[in-house]
Amino acid sequence: MKKINKPLLIALIIGAAYLVYSLVYWSGANAGSGTSSEQLGAAVATAMVMPHLVLVALAVVFNALATFLKKSAFALTAGILYAVAMVLFIPYFFFVIAEMILCFVGYSQLKKAQA
Repeated sequence: MKKINKPLLIALIIGAAYLVYSLVYWSGANAGSGTSSEQLGAAVATAMVMPHLVLVALAVVFNALATFLKKSAFALTAGILYAVAMVLFIPYFFFVIAEMILCFVGYSQLKKAQA
């Protein structure tokens, strides 16, 4: 039985935790009651962050595939998706930079193991 790639596993755990946190936070921001201008502001903020969250969700899926199927292409795809998610919402770059780096490290380890 092959060992699980540790950088990919750590990236998966951090990425999944961040995704759950973000979904809870941004769904709570929209559910709040307030004036119509506050609700409009919350809707605009959610619309701005939604592409970031979609890409993070896709990255977590590819990260899980890379971790458990041990395919380097999935690890590379996850790293690229984390990088694009980071660029799409710059204020939250620090939430995904560690996952991105860990996916690229995991990719290089998988590539060496497959060679």
